[in-house]
Amino acid sequence: MGDNPDFDEEEIKEEKNCLDLGKTNPSKSVYLEEHIECTSIPNVNKDNTTTTHVYKRRWVMVLLFSSYSLCNAFQWIQYGIINNIFMKFYNVDSFAIDWMSMIYMLTYIPFIWPVSWLLDKKGLRLIALLATAINCLGTWIKVASVKQNLFWVTMLGQFAGSLSQVFILGMPSRLASVWFGSEEVSTACSIGVFGNQLGIAIGFLVPPILVPNVDDMDELAYHISIMFYITAGMATVIFILVVFMFQEKPEIPPTLAQVQARSTPPEEYSYMASILRLLRNLPFMLLVISYGLNVGCFYAVSTLLNRMIIEHYPGEEVNAGRIGLTIVIAGMVGSLICGIWLDKTKTYKQTTLAVYLMSFMGMVVYAFTLNLGHIWVVFVTSGALGFFMTGYLPLGFEFAVELTFPEGEGTSSGLLNCSAQIFGIIFTIGQGKIIDHFGTFAGNIFLCVFLLIGTIMTAFIKSDLRRQKANHLAENQVKQASHPQEGLSASYTEGGQSIRRKSS
Repeated sequence: MGDNPDFDEEEIKEEKNCLDLGKTNPSKSVYLEEHIECTSIPNVNKDNTTTTHVYKRRWVMVLLFSSYSLCNAFQWIQYGIINNIFMKFYNVDSFAIDWMSMIYMLTYIPFIWPVSWLLDKKGLRLIALLATAINCLGTWIKVASVKQNLFWVTMLGQFAGSLSQVFILGMPSRLASVWFGSEEVSTACSIGVFGNQLGIAIGFLVPPILVPNVDDMDELAYHISIMFYITAGMATVIFILVVFMFQEKPEIPPTLAQVQARSTPPEEYSYMASILRLLRNLPFMLLVISYGLNVGCFYAVSTLLNRMIIEHYPGEEVNAGRIGLTIVIAGMVGSLICGIWLDKTKTYKQTTLAVYLMSFMGMVVYAFTLNLGHIWVVFVTSGALGFFMTGYLPLGFEFAVELTFPEGEGTSSGLLNCSAQIFGIIFTIGQGKIIDHFGTFAGNIFLCVFLLIGTIMTAFIKSDLRRQKANHLAENQVKQASHPQEGLSASYTEGGQSIRRKSS
């Protein structure tokens, strides 16, 4: 920890003042003066051990979440990847079909605030139930929309899916923190994001296979209805599983950081105050903008992929879906590798910056090779782009939790995702217009510029790993409780609280 081993009288007096502040106003003890840290770890037993436990059913929770996240993410891209086919069936222009993707981004922006409040106040189970119920409803609305004059009905079903997504995107880091130990929390977050990515991958692959580009409208309606019925059946099964199997939280918290988080009385928590503290957190706000730039670029590339591929490789709708699949599968591998790497090394800043830089370089290579006329080259460059750009998603979540602890994970994730949706809409519309007027190369260079800006911003983020510090502090306090004569040179304890001087 790099603490000063010696305490003079002035320092001890200063630390006692900090302790008194924690006693009179516990909510303020969470936040520290410039160099003094006060933390209370209340779950210490009579034998001077702190109770934590990791349950096997944590894997059931994360797999359930990944399943309904997958089902929802599939619907996000199922229209865009066969853009030309849905244009023909519903007799609308390409911009209308682009909105079937962008509605997911637009809906998120106003609804994330009440949903984040619900997540902080009511917990994981209610959010999971609402997400799966709304998602299930939306899939059945789409089943009823397979007529050429019912585009508004299919848009209504897609809106329901987009509303469900608001209850999903902010959950991976919260679920990981609530259920998983400190040595596997980043891996668990990656698995949570993995489900969403797998859904996008299936959304790229399956629609071009299930819905061929035929001219007979009755046959086309039949193929579309098959796709919608399969989705509705999956959504219904997942909803039933969540109702009977998804739990709020384990009886005993898995980490000392969660022990501390549970010890804060609900009446001391203010959602608006939490938002204001996050907005004043400069490293986090830099991450919010840089995350939005990266993920917004991914949303734009995914939404417009069919248009870009068809322009250079006419009639390759199925391969366009396979290229999208390649992007996301490579990103899933990247996500898992990055999650495991973070759990092993805790190098949040360095890993995030390296992956961001490689995302920028991957986008540059993709832009310069898309029009070469060799579709196998597009597969290779898309895979490299996806490995880093999609693999960045869980890194952003976990880095945000580290920078903002002990704020609610749903609140920090919500701000990240809100930024991503805003930039996603801007980039999708902007790149689409540039493609229409200047071609795909100019549109991709447009995204490269913003990825370069995001890389530079990431380099300026201060690596203030608050969650890691809280875990280390708690572990040291438990050791001191077990061996009161040891470690006094590193900290000063009184009344069940530990005061440590931070290294400058």
